[in-house]
Amino acid sequence: MKKMLGSLILGLLFSMSTWAAVDLNSATQSELETVKGIGPAKAKQIVEYRQKNGPFKSVDSLADVKGFGKASVAKFKSELMVGGDTKATKQ
Repeated sequence: MKKMLGSLILGLLFSMSTWAAVDLNSATQSELETVKGIGPAKAKQIVEYRQKNGPFKSVDSLADVKGFGKASVAKFKSELMVGGDTKATKQ
């Protein structure tokens, strides 16, 4: 019974974390690193870009950050958002 309950809780936590989009404008470096394909170096670049240039206007503007092209931005769209705008992440 304990195993089953533990598995259920773990499954719920995992599925909740995979459904939540990470906000480019408020995420910490470690939160950005939870996105598959964004490691410590790229997460740091995002945070530094945001601090220097202000908030992102859309997920597409991530292409302005060195190391991110249109293809990589397209790959991350389902996992990123800007502000409360979840429509910007869906295609």
